[in-house]
Amino acid sequence: MTVKLRQRKKGKMISLYLDFYVHGKRSYEYLKMYLHPKPEKGRLTPQQKNENEETLKLAEAIKAKRLVSIQNSEYGFKDKAKLKANFVDYMQMLTDKRRDSTGNYGNWDSAVKLLRKYTPHGITFGEINKEWLEGFKLFLQSKAATKKEKGLAPNSMLSYFNKVNAALKQAVKDGIIQTNPGAQVDNFKEEETQREFLSLEELNAMHNTPCGNELFKRAFIFSALTGLRWSDIKKLLWSEIQHSKDMGYFIRFRQKKTKGAETLPITDEAYQLLGAPGSKEEQIFRDLSYSAWNNTKLRDWARDAGINRHINFHAARHTHAVLLLSSGTDIHTVSKMLGHREIKTTQRYMHIIDRKKIEAAHSIRLNLNTAKDGDK
Repeated sequence: MTVKLRQRKKGKMISLYLDFYVHGKRSYEYLKMYLHPKPEKGRLTPQQKNENEETLKLAEAIKAKRLVSIQNSEYGFKDKAKLKANFVDYMQMLTDKRRDSTGNYGNWDSAVKLLRKYTPHGITFGEINKEWLEGFKLFLQSKAATKKEKGLAPNSMLSYFNKVNAALKQAVKDGIIQTNPGAQVDNFKEEETQREFLSLEELNAMHNTPCGNELFKRAFIFSALTGLRWSDIKKLLWSEIQHSKDMGYFIRFRQKKTKGAETLPITDEAYQLLGAPGSKEEQIFRDLSYSAWNNTKLRDWARDAGINRHINFHAARHTHAVLLLSSGTDIHTVSKMLGHREIKTTQRYMHIIDRKKIEAAHSIRLNLNTAKDGDK
């Protein structure tokens, strides 16, 4: 067990860092403290010498403190008892907290089930390392992790590994582990997926077609007109619907997924879909539920409207994004309206717009092959 104070040239200064060697493992901590290097010609000024001495004293004090911390089992691992806790049980606890978020809970639940297959007897926090996580990645790619004899899709593997990584990050926040070993492991690459959306004509067709669940229909059309996610529509309160002369109707709410506070203008048509106003703390779509039955009804409704593609509820949000971009709305405005934290999330829709441009260009055709020689 050693802690050494080391130096490394960085630009015009010398950077100080600690070199740890504990239980056969080496790690480093850069102190963000710097020394003045000796010039090739001449000497350090008295002020530079004094600064170097003071910096070294402080660095040595930090080194001594780290060494005591290691000896007291406080540095690198917060609590030995916590390290012996079962990580799979901890992840199950995090999953159970997401039960009211249907789509998110499903992904977490699937990740936990795969994790239990990978490590049937569980694993403690102290046993998790880079090699174990690399093994989990291989497991996701193996036949042991198949569904109905079909391997997991690349984005499914990415999603499940992300959930394990998210649980480890949370464990750092909860003081169970000092660092996240997942930071040392390369993730799966995301594969571009087909984002289903409706054209304006198709959206109108669905609006004019009866649906087996009228509340579900209103929520879907409302999502297409506003871009709101299922989770935000489900919890929407009448107190969040507001009106002003300048903005008309708008929604002030906090996104469930990103926790971001948003102000979203909505059209009069979207407002009419909400129905008769209720009390301020009443949920607007109170009895809305996500189920296999409703998903079947959605597909039946789309088919009755003449749409023979696999449409799910999230296609309404995609529809809103594509219609905005197609109408010429700049991508930064669309990003804000969708509540995206990063513009790159919105940019994923641009390939759809590019594809539509190509289709539009190829829709104009002349029958040039039938022209006579004299017409040339």
